Amino acid sequence: AADGGHYECVRLLLDSGCNVNAQTNRKMNALHYVAQHGHDREASLLLKAGINVDAINNVSTQHCTPLHLAVFNNHTKVVRLLIDAGSNLNATDIRQQTALHIASEHGWHDLAEMMLISRVSLSLTDKQGKTCLEVAARGNHVVLVDMIIKADRFSKWEKDHQPETQHFRSVLWTLATKHLCYGEWKILAQHWDFSEAHIQAIEQQWTGKKSFKDHGHRMLLIWLHGVLVAGENPTKSLYEGLVEISRTDLAEFIRQKANSQTSSPKMCCVM
Repeated sequence: AADGGHYECVRLLLDSGCNVNAQTNRKMNALHYVAQHGHDREASLLLKAGINVDAINNVSTQHCTPLHLAVFNNHTKVVRLLIDAGSNLNATDIRQQTALHIASEHGWHDLAEMMLISRVSLSLTDKQGKTCLEVAARGNHVVLVDMIIKADRFSKWEKDHQPETQHFRSVLWTLATKHLCYGEWKILAQHWDFSEAHIQAIEQQWTGKKSFKDHGHRMLLIWLHGVLVAGENPTKSLYEGLVEISRTDLAEFIRQKANSQTSSPKMCCVM
């Protein structure tokens, strides 16, 4: 049912109590099949049923997880679902490649960006001793090379500034889950020049009536990544953004909260 993308069949089988983690003699579970074929609706059903997202198959040329298969076949929606479900981004296949190695090999920027934002390791090497950056460079994927370099530089910067970035991330979590009203995260995203395609991609995952809180939090983390890489002041930029969407009261509250950790001389302040 999963292999053929038969949504109703998958749903009925799950409702009737079938073992969601059942495997074939090649250690393929249902998620391997939907990931391979890009059946995102069926993938969502299986993930909600608690299927093992990191199962490794026993196909001789693969030994891979569902994420490897989804990336190899360039199924963007399924990759997004698997990342959101907590797939191990650093799992390796028979060639010791992570899913990012595969995306780098093919030059798939969108898939690579998802994994970079989700903090995939950039130091892992494949059987040839190549990192993702070296794989992308070998394939002459210039845009992807730049993306990986920026992500690597940001990761090193963040380690040097961990206390304040952790604090600011907690501020963003509070903002998204307790203070931003329905739809406001989108207005803020538009102010920061997020495209409609970016906003729609963030909205793709539906977890219930309060999904907008998760969507807002994801958008804010993506925004923070860009601001820090650009060397800008995140507190100042957030303050100005909230003022721009007519939430001056909230802007002042968040400014004070962001600046409350004064023990570090590197903390960003709005003067």
